[in-house]
Amino acid sequence: MLAFREAYKEILEGVRDALSSVDEGQVKRMVELLLDSYGRRILVMGVGRSGLVGKSFAMRLMHLGFNVYVLGETITPAIGEGDLIISISGSGSTKLVVTASEIAKDVGAKIIAITSYPESELGRISDHVVQIKGRTKIAKETDYFLRQITGVHEPLAPLGTIFEVSSMIFLDSLIAELMVRMGKTEEDMRNRHATIE
Repeated sequence: MLAFREAYKEILEGVRDALSSVDEGQVKRMVELLLDSYGRRILVMGVGRSGLVGKSFAMRLMHLGFNVYVLGETITPAIGEGDLIISISGSGSTKLVVTASEIAKDVGAKIIAITSYPESELGRISDHVVQIKGRTKIAKETDYFLRQITGVHEPLAPLGTIFEVSSMIFLDSLIAELMVRMGKTEEDMRNRHATIE
C-alpha cells in the first residue's frame, strides 16, 4: 500500500500545481468562446485517456443544452464555418487530433486547444490555447538499483496522468462557471440527463 499512498499524494500535488498555474485570461476566453457557440455545433476530440476526459466534458455541455458531439461517434455531423472544436492533447502533437483540427480549421471552425505545450503543432493552429501543465519530474537514471541507492525514483503518476486528471478537473470546474454565467441549476441539468442508461 506504500506505493498507493505515495502515488495519490504525488498525483494530488501535481494536479494542484497544474491547476494553480492555469492563466485566468485563458479560462475567461474559453468561456466566452463556448457561450458564443451556444446553438452552433461543438466538437470535442481527444485520443485515449484524453478522449475519455473529452467525452465527460461533452456530456456536461449537453446537460447545459449545448449542441455538442464527440469525434468518432457515428452521429457526429459535418463541421463547418463558425463551429467550435475543443481539441485535447497533452503533447499537442497527437496525430489524429492535429489532423482533425487542421481539417476543421480549413472549413472555418474555431479551435480551442487544451495542451501542456502551447508552441506545439496543435497550439500553433488553434485560435485559443488553454495551457494545463503535465508531469515535470522524469528520472534520468535508467538503472533501477542505482536509482534506489541514490534515492532517485520514477514518478508514480505514469505517462499523462497529471495532464489528464488536471484536464478533467479543469473542465468540470469550467462547467460550474458556465452554470453561473447561464443561470442554470443542477435541476436543469438533471432534466437533460439520460433516462435510459
